[in-house]
Amino acid sequence: MEYISTRASGSGDAEPLNFEQVTLAGLAGDGGLYVPTHWPKLTSAEIADMAGLPYSEIAVRVMRPFIGDVLTEDELRDLCEQAYGRFAHKAVTPLVQLDGQHWLLELFHGPTLAFKDVALQLLGLLFETFLARQDKHLTVVGATSGDTGSAAIDALAGREKVDIFMLHPDGRISDVQRRQMTTVLAPNVHNIAMDGSFDDAQAMVKRMFADPEVTDRFAISAVNSINWARLMAQIVYYFYAASQLGAPHRKVAFSVPTGNFGDVFAGYVAAQMGLPIERLIVATNVNDILHRALSNGDYSAGTVTATAAPSMDIQISSNFERLLFDLEGRDGAKTAARMKAFEETRDMQIAPEMLAKAASIFSSERVDAESMALAMSQAQEAAGQVIDPHTAIGLSAARSADVDPSVPIVTLATAHPAKFRDAVERATGSRPALPRRIGDLFDREEACDKLPGDYDAVKAFVTSRATPANG
Repeated sequence: MEYISTRASGSGDAEPLNFEQVTLAGLAGDGGLYVPTHWPKLTSAEIADMAGLPYSEIAVRVMRPFIGDVLTEDELRDLCEQAYGRFAHKAVTPLVQLDGQHWLLELFHGPTLAFKDVALQLLGLLFETFLARQDKHLTVVGATSGDTGSAAIDALAGREKVDIFMLHPDGRISDVQRRQMTTVLAPNVHNIAMDGSFDDAQAMVKRMFADPEVTDRFAISAVNSINWARLMAQIVYYFYAASQLGAPHRKVAFSVPTGNFGDVFAGYVAAQMGLPIERLIVATNVNDILHRALSNGDYSAGTVTATAAPSMDIQISSNFERLLFDLEGRDGAKTAARMKAFEETRDMQIAPEMLAKAASIFSSERVDAESMALAMSQAQEAAGQVIDPHTAIGLSAARSADVDPSVPIVTLATAHPAKFRDAVERATGSRPALPRRIGDLFDREEACDKLPGDYDAVKAFVTSRATPANG
């Protein structure tokens, strides 16, 4: 399997890379995102054979086509067993039934209590494996709206040949999310609280990837879902859930709370691979650029509104570029021109024919604060389930969606409710407790550097502390 940039012109100036190369690179040098040259296909028989298998084995079967000869099947299996052996639930991502049609897929049983662990525990091991083959040091630079940072730091803390610099918007994430990052005191971990929004932090990360003064000295990589390897690992749980609910003989719909479009794009890839997905419901909060884009073609960025679901407080969804590339007929030159114009104007109008293609699998819902709180309250009262604000947005959208009652709808439960204790308590009257394994979180020492929302200041911080690629 080879990979190309979504902005590749096809003129030979950007040669295809293999899986190891794109994993270590993260973002393409032309500012695009890496995607496979084609979507691999699984047969109905291969999907049917997944029923009853352990999560790690399904992971091997789903990811193997993307990896090529970079890892043997046994090497991949060993990495998956290591990654998912750290999860608190033996099923890794268990399904919970709410009623006759609705299910929750609990993705928060990893070490930092969020769905990002499912991919990042594996990504940390991939980094370590690939770097061991090369005499090279990696500098991971990322932006987080809450959960990516803690999951990435947990996966990379203390690993050799890796430094991690994680930017988060100061004061715009929950206290649990912040402490899960800032209480990790490993020498290769650098937390940065930056003035501004997540979009501002993400823009700085992208700028750093395109800055030759940085990239000529350091091997820069990403852990956000702009890194293909991370997104690839998220495809697995769509197959895992669907196989338990009767796939390939039965279609399944998924409702996905999303801001950066990575988690739901993984579902799109699963569908391209042959998984019978009836519908992917894109659930947004009031920062609704994705809902506007998919419902009427208006992909224009507004001002970020801070909400009780901070991981979705995003107005520029990086992974949407991957979908646009597919909808545009995989024409990298067109995608590059489209994204350049958007970066200059913060406005994009999507053509009706592209919207029609998207509508064959996607629908979207915008969920406000009142509906989010109602979904949390109803989940507790009707099914005894305490859910976090992001999951509540997904569940609210699922209940509003026009899906045949015979088709099960799986809402991705993306975070443990204890990560958002205040919001859950306001909606349900009860305050969720932290799991015992991180129960001492508020007793731990914090370490974090505060920086202005200024690129030169962030760049100077990173370059003065990172290790050059060749040591």
